Amino acid sequence: MRPLIRTLLVCFLFLAQQAWGASVALILSESGGTYDEFANKLSDALGGSNWNIVSTTLADAPQNPPPADLIVTVGSDALRKALSRTDSPPIVATLLPRLSYERILSEHRRPGRITAIYLDQPPARQAAFFRHLFPEQKRFGLLVSPETRSQAGQYRQAFSNAGLILDIEDADTDKSLLPALNAVLERSSALLALPDSTLYRRNNIKAILITAFRQQRPIVGYSPAFVTAGALAALHTTPHQAARQTADLIIANGTNLPPPSGPTQFAIAINPNVAQALGIKVPDEAAIRRALLSDRESR
Repeated sequence: MRPLIRTLLVCFLFLAQQAWGASVALILSESGGTYDEFANKLSDALGGSNWNIVSTTLADAPQNPPPADLIVTVGSDALRKALSRTDSPPIVATLLPRLSYERILSEHRRPGRITAIYLDQPPARQAAFFRHLFPEQKRFGLLVSPETRSQAGQYRQAFSNAGLILDIEDADTDKSLLPALNAVLERSSALLALPDSTLYRRNNIKAILITAFRQQRPIVGYSPAFVTAGALAALHTTPHQAARQTADLIIANGTNLPPPSGPTQFAIAINPNVAQALGIKVPDEAAIRRALLSDRESR
């Protein structure tokens, strides 16, 4: 009789846990816009599962947050906040570049499982994007700083695998930025801009875009905002797509988190006015997307 009672008790506890569900503390760096879009999609995507979301922004975050089975952070500041907690629940960091994630982890060493879904597009996907966006061109440029120098080899190899040449120029200081930009643009058909807070800051993006426009060279950025500012195009992941990937990760793995990875989904932004001003005939967005998806399926 006792083994039967023990078995029934275990089953009861398991079913009770399933009914109660597990808690996700969603921490947003800011409210509104991108952050609300992510939060709403994550809530929808986890609807019907056993995960219950409690969402807060940094401005509203309590000094002593309640316990959580899992934390999802949205943006760099939210990750810093999560890492400062006295407890150590697993963390999924989202909507931040890989370099920001690695820098923040080096500043906040703490125990516990942590993973990330980076904003950075994989180098192979970027190379394929250039191949389909500029089908008649073969040589492209990349500016790096000490912040992104370690990634240069990956991108050069990915472009080489795609039958392209990536010419890389180093800019160590603000004084060397425009000379390096002019040098790499002279040897390239277009420039790939990586998320690099040393190079692409609010106070110098305008000068970079003007310099490229004067040389009649397009820039391919990493966000819709960059395209709106004057870049020709960008390969990026939307908050909606990032939230869907986050929900899939949670449902599939729970708190047994996999290693950090890049985005599985992507979107394309193109500025037709810039294309017209530079005399560039850009392929249809839908056609580029189909080609990129076909490339991925063929691997």
